[in-house]
Amino acid sequence: MYDTAEPNVIDDEMLRNAVEEQGPRGEAGRIAKTEGISFMDVAGLRLDFRNVLKVDNLWQFHNLTKLQLDNNVIEKIQGLDTLVHLVWLDLSFNNIEVIEGLSALTKLEDLSLYNNRISALENMDRLRNLQVLSIGNNNLTSLENLIYLRRFQQLRTLNLSGNPLSEDENYKLFLAAHLPDLVYLDFRLVDENIRDIANVKYQYSIEELNQNETLERVKQEKEDKDQRELEAHQAAYVEYLNGPFLFEGMYAEDVEGSRLSALPAISELVESYRTKCSEICQNIFEYGLQHHEKRAAEMAVFNECLQDAVTENQEAGAKKIRELESKNNELLYELSQISDQQILDAKSLQYSQDVAQLMDALLHLEIQLVDQLEEITKEYERNIGDLVSTFLETVQSLMAQIRDLENQHHEKLLELCVTMLERVLKGEMDEDMTDELRALFVDKDTIINAVSASHDIHMLKIDNREDELVTKINNWATNLIQKVHGEELQRNRKRVAEINRYIDHLRDELDNLDVMEEM
Repeated sequence: MYDTAEPNVIDDEMLRNAVEEQGPRGEAGRIAKTEGISFMDVAGLRLDFRNVLKVDNLWQFHNLTKLQLDNNVIEKIQGLDTLVHLVWLDLSFNNIEVIEGLSALTKLEDLSLYNNRISALENMDRLRNLQVLSIGNNNLTSLENLIYLRRFQQLRTLNLSGNPLSEDENYKLFLAAHLPDLVYLDFRLVDENIRDIANVKYQYSIEELNQNETLERVKQEKEDKDQRELEAHQAAYVEYLNGPFLFEGMYAEDVEGSRLSALPAISELVESYRTKCSEICQNIFEYGLQHHEKRAAEMAVFNECLQDAVTENQEAGAKKIRELESKNNELLYELSQISDQQILDAKSLQYSQDVAQLMDALLHLEIQLVDQLEEITKEYERNIGDLVSTFLETVQSLMAQIRDLENQHHEKLLELCVTMLERVLKGEMDEDMTDELRALFVDKDTIINAVSASHDIHMLKIDNREDELVTKINNWATNLIQKVHGEELQRNRKRVAEINRYIDHLRDELDNLDVMEEM
C-alpha cells in the first residue's frame, strides 16, 4: 500500500519544487521561477505522494490555509504549530496512530485522517471551528468515545465508515442522538426518522449528558472570565494586588510569623496589618488599571497621528503619479506613432526627465515623511517616559507605605513578644502555648531572632513585588519605543523599494517601446 523506497524528509528542495509545480503557468510562471516565490505568500501546498515520514520545515508558510500531506508514510502529527491560519488539512493514507499536534490550528474547518491507525478520538479540544471530519478506515472501537465529538458545535459532516465501531448495530442511532446537529454521516444525509428513534432510545442518557455539559460550560466560562481578568491585570502590572495576596505571600514562607499569629493578642495585630496592607494594595491595583487606560489612550493617539501622516503623504505621492501617468500615457502613444528619429529622441528625453522628476518628488515626499514621523515619535517617547515616571512615582510611594506598615507591625510584634516572654517564663501562659510556640519563647534572643526573621521575609516580599513591577513597566516602555523605531525603519525601506520598482517599471515601458521601434 505504501511506497517501499527510502522515506523522505521535507527539506527546502522539496518545498521549492512543490511550490513551483503548483505555481502560475506561462509567462507568469517563468517570472515567478526567476524571481522566486516567497513561502510566506503561499496559501495552498501539496506534499502528497512524496513518501514523507516526518512533517518538518513548514514554519515559513505562515499564511498557509490548505495543506495536503496524504498518501505518505507519516507516523506522528507534528511540525504544524506555526500554521495558525490553516483551514483545510489532509493527513489521510498515512501511518498515524495518535491524534496530536493540532492544538495551534484553531481555524481548522476540514480535517481528514482517513485510512490511518488511530484508535481514539482525542487531543482536538481547540479545533472549535471544525465542520468536516473524515476519520474512516481507522481502529476506532468505542461508541462512547464518539461523545468526544459533541464539543465541535460546527461539525456537520462526519465519516467513520470502515472503523470497527461502524459495525455496531446501534452505531447510527448513537450518533444521531449524541450529535443532533450532524447533517451527513458516512457520505449520507442523516435520516430524520433515525434521529427521532435515537432521541427516544437515548433520552435519559442525553438529558444527563446535557446537564453535565451545562455545568462544565458554566465552569469553563468562569475560568475563561477569570483568565481574561488576570491578563488585563497583568497588562497593567498589578496582578494579584486586588486583595490580600501580597500579605498572604509574606506569611506563606514565614513559619515563625505564622506560628506567632495563632496567639490571640498577636492575631488581632496581624489582622489589623492585613486589613491596612490590603487597602494599600487595592489602591495600587485601581491606580494601575486607570494608568493602563492612559497608556492605551496615548498609544491610540500616536498610532492615529502616525497613520494620518502616512496616508496624507501617500495621497500626495499618488497625486503626483496620476499627473505623470496622465501626461506620459499620451506621450507614450505619441512615441509609438512617430517615425522621425530626432522628434523621437526629444520626446524620449522628455519622458525620461519626467520620470526622473517624479522619482525626485516621491523621494522628497518620503524624506519629509521620515522627518515628520521622527518628530511624532520623539513626542510620543517623551509622553511615554512621563507616563512611566508618574506611574512609578505613585506606585513606589504606595509601596513605601506598605514598608512603613511592616516596620510598625514589626515594632509592635516585638514589643508584644518580649512582654509575652516574661509571662511565659513565669508560667502564666502555659494553656495558650503549643510545643512549637514554646520553642520560640525560651529566651529573649530566640524570640527576637524569630521576629526579626519574620520581618526580613516580609520586607523581601515587598521589595521583590516592587522590583517586579518596576522592571516590567520599564521593559515595556523600552520595547515599545524600539518596536516603533524598527517598524518605521521597515516602512521606510519598503517605501523606497516601492518607489524604485515603480520608476524601473516606467523606464521599462520606454525601453520596450524602443525595442518595438527597432523591430
